[in-house]
Amino acid sequence: MVDKDIMQRKLSFIDLKLRNLETLKLIERQDFLASFQAVDATKYNLQVCIEALIDVSNHIVARERWGIPNTSAEAVKLLIKHGILGEDKEHSLVQMVKFRNRIVHLYQEVDDAEIYRILQENLKDIKGFIQAVINRFF
Repeated sequence: MVDKDIMQRKLSFIDLKLRNLETLKLIERQDFLASFQAVDATKYNLQVCIEALIDVSNHIVARERWGIPNTSAEAVKLLIKHGILGEDKEHSLVQMVKFRNRIVHLYQEVDDAEIYRILQENLKDIKGFIQAVINRFF
């Protein structure tokens, strides 16, 4: 059984960082790309959101005794396999995990325009993850 206190703290953290990202999302593209502060703040907030999402996934997998995932993407896939997340979310969530890996390990290859695109188009995926977890466990 999941520890709801741990889950609530992680989900609240993600929600806080999403609010930061929603503020950054309001910046016009040209101004965003000209501001290393906006770009770096967005990278950081995306990174920690995804990290917390991975932590929640691993927590659920461990507490529900669904095995030991070899990768972060596998932890997310186990949530899909067990019906917490819809199968239609697999591609976007796995891409999110891969993106987090690029920010952390291949940071020099992450394009600022891609960061802006993700900010504009993909926050709904993180929100959907939160909602799915809340619907199942709270």
